[in-house]
Amino acid sequence: MNESGHENPLESRLVHDGRIVRLSLDTVRFPDGSTGELEMIRHSGAAAVVPIVERGGRSEPAVVLVRQYRYAADGYLLEIPAGRPDREGEPWEECARRELEEETGLVAGRLERLGSVYTTPGFTDEMIHIFRATDLGEGSVSRDRDEFIEVQEIPISRILAMIGSGEITDAKTICGLHLAIS
Repeated sequence: MNESGHENPLESRLVHDGRIVRLSLDTVRFPDGSTGELEMIRHSGAAAVVPIVERGGRSEPAVVLVRQYRYAADGYLLEIPAGRPDREGEPWEECARRELEEETGLVAGRLERLGSVYTTPGFTDEMIHIFRATDLGEGSVSRDRDEFIEVQEIPISRILAMIGSGEITDAKTICGLHLAIS
C-alpha cells in the first residue's frame, strides 16, 4: 500500500534493465480508483555536494562547480558534484564525500546534510540527497571514463545571477545552491 491507500503497481512489465536505470511499464490505481499505465524509471538515487571555499585573502566565499559534459543536454552544464552509490546500502554521506573527491579532488572537513529532492517525479523515483561541504582540503581526482569535467570556483555573489541568466540550468544544482547559500 502507498500513502493514498492503494496498491501500486497492480502490474509491472520490465522494458529495460540497464547500468543506471530500470524502465518498466506499470499498471497503477489512481487515487480516484481508476487505473492506467505509466512509464516508470527506477533509479538508485544520488548524493550531491555544494562545496564552499573560503580562502584567506579572498573577499568572499566561492562555490566549486564542475563543468561537465552531458549527452542528454547536448553539451556542457555547470553542476554541483554528484553521483550514485558505489554499492547497495552505501550511506549518503559517504557517497557525497566520495563523489566530491573523485570529481573535484577536494575532501570535506565538514559535511552537512541540507535535504533531499525528487529530480523528476512525473516518471522517475530518483531522489538526490544534498549536502554542503566546508573546511575543504586537497584529495585526489578519480573520474569515471565517461566523465569529462572542468572544476570551477565561482564567487557566491555571482551564483544567483548565473541561475537567472540561464548559465546554470541543472535542477539539482539550482536546488542545492539555494539550500546552501540562502
